[in-house]
Amino acid sequence: MIKPRSFNGLKPFISYKTVILLTLVGTFTVSGCSQYSNDNAVTIASQQSSPMIFDDQASRNNGAWGAVYMSKEALTRSSKNIVDVNSIPKMSEDAGLQKWLTKFEGSSQGKSGFFSTDGKKLYEDSCAGCHMQKGEGAQGAGYYPPLADNTKMESKYYIISVVMNGLRGMPSFHSMMTDQQIAAVTQYVHSDLNNYTDTVTTANVTQLRHDFPPGADPSE
Repeated sequence: MIKPRSFNGLKPFISYKTVILLTLVGTFTVSGCSQYSNDNAVTIASQQSSPMIFDDQASRNNGAWGAVYMSKEALTRSSKNIVDVNSIPKMSEDAGLQKWLTKFEGSSQGKSGFFSTDGKKLYEDSCAGCHMQKGEGAQGAGYYPPLADNTKMESKYYIISVVMNGLRGMPSFHSMMTDQQIAAVTQYVHSDLNNYTDTVTTANVTQLRHDFPPGADPSE
């Protein structure tokens, strides 16, 4: 009979008796949830008589800024709609939003993009919100570089490329503006916000136009 080998003077941690015992017993299982196979077991899901429907309004009423911060007394009162979406006026009926429908011309017809070919208007509608009305730029939660008195604006092709493809945090207007519109807003930035005298043409924009802009498209 062969004795179990020892390693560096240490006694083997398993004996032949243990091996024989395991051989005789054979395969054994440990009971647990992974071994439970009763298909008719009663669960929370099986007790549902119909599919659960998520109630958006109830979620608003009892959400993080609803029931979580309510007192026990308040919880016993009849529920109220914190936000009643049915009371929100439609955009077409809200007088305060009419100016935006006029400003962003395509939205009034359910379309994206701009209709105007006036460079100043295109700048005010799409650029001034970040770069400011006179192109002075802004700094705060983010950094929006000035476009006025900026030597980079001397290159019309640089402006065209940025407007078309986007740059860092600035989105691409590749699909929002036509070649003529990009040329118009480029001319405004190049000549009106700066004093450069190159003429920006639609052909200049067409030279840089391609199918897949790398920047994000605000129309999508």
